[in-house]
Amino acid sequence: MSFFDKIFGGNNQASDQKSFWKNIKSEEDLEKAIESSYQHRIAIFKHSTSCFISKTVLKNFEKEIENADQEVEVYYLDLLAHRPLSNKIAEDFGIRHESPQLIVIENGKPVNSASHQDISLSQIV
Repeated sequence: MSFFDKIFGGNNQASDQKSFWKNIKSEEDLEKAIESSYQHRIAIFKHSTSCFISKTVLKNFEKEIENADQEVEVYYLDLLAHRPLSNKIAEDFGIRHESPQLIVIENGKPVNSASHQDISLSQIV
C-alpha cells in the first residue's frame, strides 16, 4: 500500500469492510433495503472511497455501531462505484446528495439524514 493510499484510503475498501454492513450494488439491493424499512428503521451510508473526510466519518460511525447496545440494519453504498444508485436515492427520496451521507428510512420514507461530522448512530435509534 502506498503512502497516499494510507492517507486517502486507497481502493481496498471492501477488504476492510465490517461484517454488519449490507452492500447496495444494484437497484434490487436498494429495493430490498427499502422493503426492510417496513419492519424496522434502516440506514444507508453513502461513502466516497476517495475522500479522507468520508473515510474518517465512516470509521467513527463503525466504532459507534460496534459499541452499541442494540443492533441496527445499515447499508453501505460506495457512491463512486455506484453513482447512478446514489443519484437514484437522492432523486427518489428528495434528499440532496452529499458525501459522506447517512439516510435513515422507515416505512419506505426518509425520516432523517445527516452528512459529514453530523453522522452518528443517534440518527437511527
